[in-house]
Amino acid sequence: MKILPTSNYNFKILGEPTESLERLKRRTQISENLISKMTDKSFIGTINNNKFRIISSEIGKGSFCVLNGEITNKHGIVNVEINKPFQILLCILLCLPAVGLIAQFLTQEANLFLLFTAVAIMQVLMIRFIFIELAFRRLSKTSLNRLSDVLDIESLQKKNK
Repeated sequence: MKILPTSNYNFKILGEPTESLERLKRRTQISENLISKMTDKSFIGTINNNKFRIISSEIGKGSFCVLNGEITNKHGIVNVEINKPFQILLCILLCLPAVGLIAQFLTQEANLFLLFTAVAIMQVLMIRFIFIELAFRRLSKTSLNRLSDVLDIESLQKKNK
């Protein structure tokens, strides 16, 4: 089981790959730092030959998902993952129920420890499988739709593992 979600997709481009990459270069503000900032471009990131590592330029929520991809001929792959700073914050958030459980154990009677253990486990599961998963799905879909518009993607299919 993965702690944080990722998604892999295969796609097919309508036109020529060189034209699509040029369009992506024109619509991307080149930056090594994947940080949201005000720009009139669609993406922020790097594009090297036929590989790219970009985030959506949408302020606030655009930097949540990183799109790593490669285009070969008319086909390509893209890996969507959570940006590193958000990964750190989410891992801290996932550790908070355990910290609360330890603090509860040290300050209260041990007879309720089993109940608090069950509550802590449920909190971790809710944070991971409801809050993080829903946010990842929604924000990755937005970023993929924006990428589909820029690259003129004909078909986008999720890769099964």
